[in-house]
Amino acid sequence: QVQLVESGGGSVQSGGSLRLSCATFGLLSYGSWCIGWFRQAPGKERAQVAVIDRDDRTAYTESVKGRFTISQNNAKTTLTLYLQMNSLEAEDTAMYYCAVNPFCKVLAGTQQANEYTYWGQGTQVTVSS
Repeated sequence: QVQLVESGGGSVQSGGSLRLSCATFGLLSYGSWCIGWFRQAPGKERAQVAVIDRDDRTAYTESVKGRFTISQNNAKTTLTLYLQMNSLEAEDTAMYYCAVNPFCKVLAGTQQANEYTYWGQGTQVTVSS
């Protein structure tokens, strides 16, 4: 069982920055994983924004490349996932979720939500223009 707790969302003006964090509990019991950020705006499907695997391979959806950076800090007993978001746009407004795919061996690109087993409760990001 993996538990995920997101934090760091908020309201910011267009062009601003935010850093999301996701504290994980139980993830390190798996030998490999992909852990990523998804977002969902009202009336839209949940879609992956960025993902990283155990060996720090990363993938991003096209609209955030060059603006968002995903990273992870493995502190031996726990792992924390981050998403640094710069040059935010109104279109980035959404609920952001941290999620884990515990069956992912080698990251080959962004993934679908139905590949993910564990989810956090979400954190809201609102960008005003």
